[in-house]
Amino acid sequence: MCPSQELQDREAQNRLHHFEMVPGTEKDRRPKGDPRRAVKEYARPAAGKDATNPTDLRPPAVLLKTVHYLIDEIAASPNLHPWTEVYNFVFDRLRSVKQDMIIQRVSGSDCVALLEPIVRFLIYASYRLCGEPVRLFDPRINDTHLQEFLSWLFDCYTAGSGPNPNQEEFQALGLLYNLGSVRAHQHVLELPLQLRTSPSVALATSINQAFLERNPVRLLRLAGGLSFLQTCALHRHLVTCRRTLLLIYSHGFSSRNCRFPLDRLAQLLRLDPPLAAQLCQLCGVQVDLENQVLFSKSAFTEPKPTALDCKRYHSESPENLTSLSGLLLQGQHETSAQ
Repeated sequence: MCPSQELQDREAQNRLHHFEMVPGTEKDRRPKGDPRRAVKEYARPAAGKDATNPTDLRPPAVLLKTVHYLIDEIAASPNLHPWTEVYNFVFDRLRSVKQDMIIQRVSGSDCVALLEPIVRFLIYASYRLCGEPVRLFDPRINDTHLQEFLSWLFDCYTAGSGPNPNQEEFQALGLLYNLGSVRAHQHVLELPLQLRTSPSVALATSINQAFLERNPVRLLRLAGGLSFLQTCALHRHLVTCRRTLLLIYSHGFSSRNCRFPLDRLAQLLRLDPPLAAQLCQLCGVQVDLENQVLFSKSAFTEPKPTALDCKRYHSESPENLTSLSGLLLQGQHETSAQ
């Protein structure tokens, strides 16, 4: 997974990641590199440097082995290291995979097989690391690369002639992740009828329609039917959706004599009552001692973006997944994250 010369150079320069070291040598003055664990790192192309040295390029079969290793043995393996560190290592090595793919012009089924688990990993990371300090996880950089991989994957689907059994899954993920995007919506409308009306894509389309119609109640109700990974794709839109629901209800139920049960509101928001009460407080919506919500259009306030910590409203820890490896490599369905 790593050219021998690079491994020797990084070992001599003490630039090995501890995931790549021979176990037991991590604390040595110069740790040894393990050829079975070392992975080619991303190197920004330098002016005048030939980046197409055949001895440094990994063919598609080796690239696929590398991607599976990174996800199965690093990302999904229980370890004592923070997942932000795991992510940064895997993310860098996946960029190197992308680099080798572009130089070799990998296409067709080989390209699809490589892109699908990478997209799943980046979508999962956007959920798991949501709210982490930018120095540890930058959501914008993750988003930029995810959008590129999604676009590349969809182009492969369009250009290819062979069957793509996972296309329904990724068309739905793309729409949920880019909820409200005109481009994403238009892309789905151009899909073949059979694919456009498939269960996952049809559900994602309905959720997108509810988003465009500013119907947060319907959107959140439909979101209850999503798989875990689908909710990971959707989750970045949910805080805004919940805030919109409270705004609409603050106008629709604005009355001194009107009381709305907190338990019922929590069901509509798809949150536990304590979290629903916290969100109400951030938006200036009063909750009395009897857990009754008092809506008032004059009292509603726009919460500061920093106050709406998305991670606070995650109701399930990603670490509790029964098989993260299966989720990212085979796309197995898991229970909803929200």
